[in-house]
Amino acid sequence: MSWRGRSILLAAATVAGLWTWAYLARRFAPKGNTEQTQFDAIVVLGDPADKYGNPTPTELARVSEAVREYERGAAGHILFTGGAVKNRYVEAEVMARTAEAQGIPESAIAIEPDARNTVENACYAARMMRARGWTSAEVVSSDWQLGRAGLIFSRMPIAWKARAAPAVEPEPGWYEDALGAEETLKTVRYLLWVRPMERCEP
Repeated sequence: MSWRGRSILLAAATVAGLWTWAYLARRFAPKGNTEQTQFDAIVVLGDPADKYGNPTPTELARVSEAVREYERGAAGHILFTGGAVKNRYVEAEVMARTAEAQGIPESAIAIEPDARNTVENACYAARMMRARGWTSAEVVSSDWQLGRAGLIFSRMPIAWKARAAPAVEPEPGWYEDALGAEETLKTVRYLLWVRPMERCEP
């Protein structure tokens, strides 16, 4: 085999190995570090609003699940985290308004408006929790994000447990596959570059 053929084979094997590593890391990521059912806060991870500042189905699903958990008494506060990443609308503020429209009192809502990715969601939320004396959280997000989020939250100094937000409308299979592939790529990046450089100080 020529050097070019060996190089191509090596590159393909490396890509396959990284993909498998990230896929398994997501699949077997921790879903929490506590068995408690009541928490100081429900932490809701952000997702971009639409171009008009309205909640997308993804945001609506996460907010609605957080509202259900609040109403069943899982926590006395909901902390929304997410900045203005894809457009000028702050994700946490859009979700907070949506929660208020669903009956959550403003006094029960905390907003973290600066996070631009999942690592910052976790770090900044943990920082806000520490400032308020909160030590435990139920982390609400879409099922496809919770694998990578679990890897990240496992490094935070809080008691936490993940909770998936059911989609408000059925997703086509190809769309779920695309989201899974994107999350696997993000997990590769996290494992190789972000986690070794992570300097979160909650």
